[in-house]
Amino acid sequence: MIPMKDLHQAYVKSNLELKPSGNGNLDDLTFSVKDVFAIKKYLNTAGNPDWYRTHKPAEEHAEVIERLLLEGATLKGTTHTDEIMYSLNGENHHYGTPVNPKAPNRIPGGSSSGSAVAVAANLVDFALGTDTGGSVRIPSSYCGIFGFRPTHGSVSLKGVIPLAKSFDTVGWMTRDPILLQTIGKAILPFTNDEDNTSPFKKLIFGGEPWNLVDDTIKESLSEGLEILDQSVSKLVEEEISVEGLEIWADIFKTLQGKEIWTEHGPWIEKEDPYFGPGIKERFAMASKISQSTFDRALERQLQIQKQMNVLLGKDGILAIPTAPGPAPLKDMPSEALNDYRGRAMQLTCIAGLSGLPQVTIPVAQIEGNPIGLSLIANRGQDRRLLEFVANYFYASK
Repeated sequence: MIPMKDLHQAYVKSNLELKPSGNGNLDDLTFSVKDVFAIKKYLNTAGNPDWYRTHKPAEEHAEVIERLLLEGATLKGTTHTDEIMYSLNGENHHYGTPVNPKAPNRIPGGSSSGSAVAVAANLVDFALGTDTGGSVRIPSSYCGIFGFRPTHGSVSLKGVIPLAKSFDTVGWMTRDPILLQTIGKAILPFTNDEDNTSPFKKLIFGGEPWNLVDDTIKESLSEGLEILDQSVSKLVEEEISVEGLEIWADIFKTLQGKEIWTEHGPWIEKEDPYFGPGIKERFAMASKISQSTFDRALERQLQIQKQMNVLLGKDGILAIPTAPGPAPLKDMPSEALNDYRGRAMQLTCIAGLSGLPQVTIPVAQIEGNPIGLSLIANRGQDRRLLEFVANYFYASK
């Protein structure tokens, strides 16, 4: 096998290949996986050399990889990730930063940075990532591709290195919404409460998420919103949160941080791994979250989940900007980058806290830099949401 040319530095191992084990809807298609998915006899880095040093090769493939191989797809390569998946930037202190094909002077977004870059650079047909706090949605928006985070728990995480299990999901990225839907058909379960033939009737245009972006972004995304408006029977403007999305993001960070430390704290305390800037501080903050603080946040999360269930119902979809804007420039000062990350998490925490499916669509550009529009549906409406996006794509042509 001739290794693919990795001019965009997307890959940890570009010459790794697994042939299909069956035939199906993904015949003749290629995919890559974030370097957290188990591959038999392969040792994941999880974005950190000390992780690689202290772990062993996998004994079997991750369950989702087995499923894709059975459907006829060919695996080609493992892709870069932020350290232990704990970032939204895509800048890795140890392994470097993959080059954003659509905006080379800007970051690719993380933590599924390499997967997004591999798709955007046409190196494979699709790629798998994981999305806990936005790690598929954000890089997809920055790199100008389609990205999907499914309902929490709908796709098996067996054989995937965890970050925070209550929020971890397996997501995928493509350049084509039809392929995005086809992958969903291959790996998403059918649910009793999902009617794939019935269109969504209500488009919810939440005020607060749109206040996180400037007028230029709003104007750029407006064309996509107008087409969506034509695809539903009713447009509704409603506030998403009573107390504010900044509070929601803090709730998310508390819950996620506590779970992350519970998952990885023992390894960190035993091995004393070397982390790059930002990651070290994030783990340190996670280690200080008390059980009582976690319990209060968990109680509020349950209320948020009920609230979102009522808001969306069976026929509603929520439209929000995927990110606060285009990808930040490389080497942005840490204070400005942290502020941007905080605003991004106010957008990503809506689906994260509620365990909802979300798709990001590359509908616009700002001075040539991609920005994404997101749609969020209620739990279990994954296939229906992907169908809606596929139909939207044709309507926009």
